[in-house]
Amino acid sequence: MNLLQQIEREQVEKLAANRPVPKFEPGDTVRVMVRVIEGERERVQAFEGVCIARKNAGINSNFTLRKISYGEGVERVFPLYSPRITAIEVVRRGVVRRAKLYYLRGLTGKAARITERARERVRPETERTRANMQPATEPAPATAGEGEDNRSE
Repeated sequence: MNLLQQIEREQVEKLAANRPVPKFEPGDTVRVMVRVIEGERERVQAFEGVCIARKNAGINSNFTLRKISYGEGVERVFPLYSPRITAIEVVRRGVVRRAKLYYLRGLTGKAARITERARERVRPETERTRANMQPATEPAPATAGEGEDNRSE
C-alpha cells in the first residue's frame, strides 16, 4: 500500500469516528441532515430521497439522492464525508437489482415505487434458543398429556 492510500485511509477512519456512516445501498430511502448557511444564520435542513447511485472512492465517496418535490424531480449529490452533513439515517430499505437507478428519472407515480426489503433476521439469542441448539445429554422425562396422543382406540 502506498503512502497516499495509507493517509487517505487514516483520514476516512478519523471522519467516520466523528460521524458514523450507516450502511445503505441504492434503492434505500435515506434522510440526510445538511447544515445550511444563509447569510449569518445557520440551520439544519433535511433532504429525504431514494439513493439512486453510490460511488465508493475512499475520501471522495459520494451518493446521489432523488426525490419528487412539488411534482418536479430533484437530485442532489452528497459527499459521504462532508463536514456539512450532520447526520445520515436510513428510513427504509428497498429491493433493487441494479447498482445505478438512473432509470427512475423516466418513471413517475406508482411506476417509480421501489418495494421495501423484508426485515433482516436479527433476533437476540435467548436461553430457550441456546437450549434448543445444544444436544440433550439425557432424555427429558415425559409428563402425562405432553406431546402424546391421549385418545382411546
